[in-house]
Amino acid sequence: MKAKINNSKKVLQSVLVSIVLLISSLANAQLKGGHILGSSGLQSGTQAPEKTLSLYVPGYIYSANCLRNADGDKIGDPNLSMFLTGVGANFVTDFKILGANYGATVLVAFASNTIQGSYIDSKSSFAFTDMLVQPVQLGWHNKKADFVFSYQMYIPTGKYELGGSNNSGLGMFMNEFSAGTTLFFDDKKTFHFSALAAYEINGKKKDTDIKTGDILSVEGGLGKTFYCMNAEKTAPKGILNAGLIYYLQYKVSDDKIPVGTFIIEPDKDHITALGAEVNYLHIGSMTQAGFRWVSELGAVNRFQGNTFFITLAHVFSLKKK
Repeated sequence: MKAKINNSKKVLQSVLVSIVLLISSLANAQLKGGHILGSSGLQSGTQAPEKTLSLYVPGYIYSANCLRNADGDKIGDPNLSMFLTGVGANFVTDFKILGANYGATVLVAFASNTIQGSYIDSKSSFAFTDMLVQPVQLGWHNKKADFVFSYQMYIPTGKYELGGSNNSGLGMFMNEFSAGTTLFFDDKKTFHFSALAAYEINGKKKDTDIKTGDILSVEGGLGKTFYCMNAEKTAPKGILNAGLIYYLQYKVSDDKIPVGTFIIEPDKDHITALGAEVNYLHIGSMTQAGFRWVSELGAVNRFQGNTFFITLAHVFSLKKK
C-alpha cells in the first residue's frame, strides 16, 4: 500500500513539473501574425499608376540566426529559414472614391518552414499557405506627396492543426488596415521618403481559444529615382529606384494562450531592421525586377535574422491607345 502511495506521489510530481515547464515556455512564447515584413520599401506610400494591371511573382526568404528573450539577450540558435513565393495581381482603376483611385490586390502563396511563433522551430514542407486579399486600396497623388489607404485580409487557407509539426498556415483569420505616404523633396519627384503603417487584428486559431495579439508594422525608405536614357538621349528607356529601407514591428496587445483554467499572456515582442533596395523598370517591355535586403536588430522576445525579398512583375496598361 505504501509503495502505491509513493508511486502516486511520483506521478503527481511529474505532472506538476510538466505543467510548470509548459507554462514557463508559454510565458516566453510569441505568436506570429500574417504581415510579411519586407514586402514594402521605397515609395511604400505610393499606389501604382491608374488603369494598370500588374502580375507579379514574389520571392521571400527569412533566415533566423538567433532567438532573443525579453532582455534582448541571445538564448538560442534556431538555424531556421522560411521561404515564400506565389502569384499575385494588383489592379488600379480610374474610378474615384473621395478623390482617390480605387484598386485591389490578391496573392496566392506557397511557403516552406512557416514560422508559427518564437517558441517553436517548426519545419514544414513547401505547401499552399494563407491567402492575401486586399479588396480596398485607395491612392491619392499630389505634387509633393502621395497617400494610400487599404484594407486587407489574410484567409486561413493553409494547413493548420494545433501542435502540428507540418503546418503551412497560421490557422486564423486576420484583418489589417494600413495607411501611408511618400514625400517628394524635388519637383521631378526623384528624391523621396516613405512610411506605411499597418495594424493587424487577429482572430482565434482554428479549433482553439488561442489568440495572437494585435500587431503594428511600419515599413518604408529613403531613396532616389534615376531615369536611364536611350542612346539618342531623347527618352528614358528605364527607371531605376535605389535607396535605404527599414521596418519596425510591435506587438500592441498580449497573446492569449489558455492552459487549463489559466490564460497565459506573454510579454510583447518587437523588432527593428535596416537595409537596402534596388528595383528597375524596363519601359519598352514594362517588366520590373526588384531586390530588398533587410538586417534585423534590437529583437525582443522573437527571432532575429535577415530578410530577402525578390519581385518580378509585368505591368499591363489598360489605357486606350
